[in-house]
Amino acid sequence: MRENIAATLSALGDSEKSHLQLLMENPAQDENLIEALRHHIDLASNARLLNSLKLERLGEWLGANAPNRLQIRLMETSKSSQHAAYQAFRAGLVRSGGLEKAYPKA
Repeated sequence: MRENIAATLSALGDSEKSHLQLLMENPAQDENLIEALRHHIDLASNARLLNSLKLERLGEWLGANAPNRLQIRLMETSKSSQHAAYQAFRAGLVRSGGLEKAYPKA
């Protein structure tokens, strides 16, 4: 399951986006999504060439489209490593403003 979702995250075309949106609607799939995201970023961090722009776009798309209940988990995942792959994902996630929309400052 984790590998299939990671492959979907890697491709991120229109059909993959609609599949991920359906997946994010189901709270029971949150753990699978987060594990697949970690797996995808780990694979990217071990690649010979790091495609940071693709990871930034993934972070931006997830931050803009993920439900509020996932925003903190996405940010925690992005901060779980200092590797450049995680930093690129975090840059896109921050740019999306998803966490601020989900939890506005008082």
